[in-house]
Amino acid sequence: MSTVETASATALTWPREYARLIAVTDLLVVITVVLGTQFVWFGFGHPRAAWMVESWIISGLVVLGWVATLAMYGSRDSRVIGSGTTEYKRIVDATLLLLATVAVVVFFAQLELSRGYFIVALPIGLLALLLSRWAWRKWLAWQRKRGHYISRVLLVGSRASVEAIAADLRRQPQAGYLVVGACTPGSEVAGYLPDSEIPVSTNLDQLHRAIDATGADTVVVTSSDELPPQRIRELSWTLEPGRQHLVVAPSLTDIGGPRIHMRPVAGLPLIHVETPRYEGFTRFAKRAFDVVSSAGLILVLSPVLLGIALIVRLSTPGPLLFRQERVGLHGKHFEMLKFRSMVVDAEAKLAELQAKERAEGNAVLFKMKDDPRVTPIGKVLRRYSLDELPQLFNVFGGSMSLVGPRPPLEREVAQYEHHVHRRFLVKPGITGLWQVSGRSNLSWEDTVRLDLYYVENWSITGDLVILWRTAKAVVARDGAY
Repeated sequence: MSTVETASATALTWPREYARLIAVTDLLVVITVVLGTQFVWFGFGHPRAAWMVESWIISGLVVLGWVATLAMYGSRDSRVIGSGTTEYKRIVDATLLLLATVAVVVFFAQLELSRGYFIVALPIGLLALLLSRWAWRKWLAWQRKRGHYISRVLLVGSRASVEAIAADLRRQPQAGYLVVGACTPGSEVAGYLPDSEIPVSTNLDQLHRAIDATGADTVVVTSSDELPPQRIRELSWTLEPGRQHLVVAPSLTDIGGPRIHMRPVAGLPLIHVETPRYEGFTRFAKRAFDVVSSAGLILVLSPVLLGIALIVRLSTPGPLLFRQERVGLHGKHFEMLKFRSMVVDAEAKLAELQAKERAEGNAVLFKMKDDPRVTPIGKVLRRYSLDELPQLFNVFGGSMSLVGPRPPLEREVAQYEHHVHRRFLVKPGITGLWQVSGRSNLSWEDTVRLDLYYVENWSITGDLVILWRTAKAVVARDGAY
């Protein structure tokens, strides 16, 4: 069997194999948690209660119901695994449904069950399931980087749209889409996509020959004047059911899943995109989350804050805090706080350093990997982002949020293009998408793209994911200087 045939066969079978592996793990996790809680909850105070037939029956029904609910919610669907938050959301929804079902059954059947048993078992089980899926996701991402467990994609559309989508998919290898070929009808340029060995054809009539040659199992159609609706419909008819898939990529990009809704009307698959909302309950919920979280972090980290303050104050002459005016919500200015990590006259030396050639930074953002203005203790603080801890007081005071776009300087804002000003629709954050996606290693264009994506699609769940990824980014220290 050729390499292409092997890849095609693997693409057909891996979703089922992976789903079976996850199903086994889910079952083991649920059994361990339910039976473990049963013994711990009943076994010590009432040694016989843990081994009563009724307890075993109830625990068995909970295990079966839990596993069945996870399957019913499609938590192992190949379209949600590997990236995004949908997989985790479905696990949470399935567990909440189980909890509600158990509560209703216990109430109407008047069963004498310990509420504490279920209050302990379900949250622990939920956490264990999420950790299990996270571990599987890490394993899947590692496999996909090696070329396994992927969908082999053939792009069809205009040259510009094909190149843009190929670049986007290349940035997200964990999503599992490997571009193996492209077809640009109406274009006179064949050959290969830029900076790759991906072959490009210009003859749409030879599309199936290209599919067979590349072993593609997924055809992604992008925007093109050469692809009217009837032509795309005919293309879908020619694909082999169950083995080859058709995906339509709309021109609208950087839109989060919760804002997208499909509504078929008169045979037309209309995509409804909700307009972002920045007021009402959502803003109140974000502010409440910021106040509670920042207050808790200030309390917990107070010994660390005092320790760093003492070290900074004694290590070099100058003030303890660095105060700088930044641009925040709706373009209003505020004073951002940081532990001082540079010499006192750092701002006076900036012009001289900007004139020097450097690989880091860009025309808008000044970055220098070995900035001579940074003090010895400042290098340590910056490496682990400890210099930014005083911004928790900015968050508590309301000028910043825990998660949001980077707070810019006025001189940077003066160089913004018009669309970049959408960053000011939400409060700037201590951390954000760009900080957990490469930090100072990113280009200016990628920084803007990630910040605008956050502004358009933010949610409390998304904030929690970013905070979790921030902790990992700080430990990895990549792009921090």
